[in-house]
Amino acid sequence: MKRSALIFLMAASILVMAASSCDKNNDSNPTTLTLYDSLGGTSKIADPANPGQTIEAGRLGIRSVVDSAIFVIAADDSINHYFNVLLAEVAVNDLSGFQELSKNLTDFFCVATGAKNFQYTGLSMMDAHNPAINSRISEKVDAADFGEFINDLGIAAQQNALPDYLTARVAAVAGTVEGQVVQR
Repeated sequence: MKRSALIFLMAASILVMAASSCDKNNDSNPTTLTLYDSLGGTSKIADPANPGQTIEAGRLGIRSVVDSAIFVIAADDSINHYFNVLLAEVAVNDLSGFQELSKNLTDFFCVATGAKNFQYTGLSMMDAHNPAINSRISEKVDAADFGEFINDLGIAAQQNALPDYLTARVAAVAGTVEGQVVQR
């Protein structure tokens, strides 16, 4: 799989988890809620990855979808070639690149879905997907592979039991950066 697709797939996985951990009462009127609120919002819950710490339910959901998306993309031979550096690291049990990608994508999707308590400080989408600037991506992304990334993001959302209407909203958020990600 290509790196861009893997990144977006991870983001989708996080979003799916957020939706599955959210208060069902928040979904009663999805048109008046931000996507972040629909994915769990700002209520604090135990962070399963960090015992003794809490996390906003929306962030946990997003992180879960993002992480699932990374795994779906890693298994997708049509786009995982974008992430050769990350895949090589993981093969030798070095998870530092995975953790950084997960954090950056989680931050990006938190902000893009309406979270107020987070800031995205990573590279611009254009720079993050340009191998001349970001050596962690193997090549520039084309439109077909971006479409495959969106498909993989949907798979990750389904793995996390995200309702169809939220999966569509997540895909729409990812679609807003297509013009910056697709560079060939």
